[in-house]
Amino acid sequence: MKGAQCGLAQDIQNSGKHGSTPAGAAGHRARLRERLLTGGAEALADYEVLEYLLFGALARGDTKPQAKALLARFGTLAGVLNAEPAALKQVKGVSDASVGQIKIAALVARRMARSEVQDKPVLGSWQALLDYLAIDMAHLTTERVRVLYLNTRNRLLLDHHFGDGTVDEAAIHPREVIKRGLDLGASAMILVHNHPSGNPEPSRADIQITKRIAEAGRPLGITVHDHVIVGKEGHCSLRAKGLI
Repeated sequence: MKGAQCGLAQDIQNSGKHGSTPAGAAGHRARLRERLLTGGAEALADYEVLEYLLFGALARGDTKPQAKALLARFGTLAGVLNAEPAALKQVKGVSDASVGQIKIAALVARRMARSEVQDKPVLGSWQALLDYLAIDMAHLTTERVRVLYLNTRNRLLLDHHFGDGTVDEAAIHPREVIKRGLDLGASAMILVHNHPSGNPEPSRADIQITKRIAEAGRPLGITVHDHVIVGKEGHCSLRAKGLI
């Protein structure tokens, strides 16, 4: 009997070392927190970042299984943060509270990226703009069309969502784009849309609609600086490709 008790005590001690008991989980959380606070930007692996996020949804216990399952389902940390709530909840162990933790982190990332381009000359903050667009659009599952209207100092007047769908005149009519620019007193614009396939290379329709809008704006003093296409594989600038 004494030997059995010793064996049981040893089993409990070993399970605590692996974080399966409440005390073990608390110790694991404390160690993650210490690494986060002292180790810099790369202190935690992606699954550990998700673990830490999910602590807020689960007062006690191990969140590593959910974190690893989310990465397995959505591929990357960015994929998890940008996933639809309904899709997140399909992963075993992911609750409404867990989804809330994930979506608030995604919102913080977007707000931080947006703050880097607000009230600054857009053309002088080009990389910050690309980062903002990638965070906001690269993982969308449908095409989204946006127009960034700029003033004479190339500062952002309006980031306007024109609609969802293939980039053609059904989704973004040149006359409507230019009219909105005139109403705002804009002197320039940057067209933006995403490719859900991940490949940001422009289609023939992308090139044609860009040229139509540029031609419509030119006599009215509104310049198309660029058309940026965003995808999971990167971005493409029609200006850089010599297509504008």
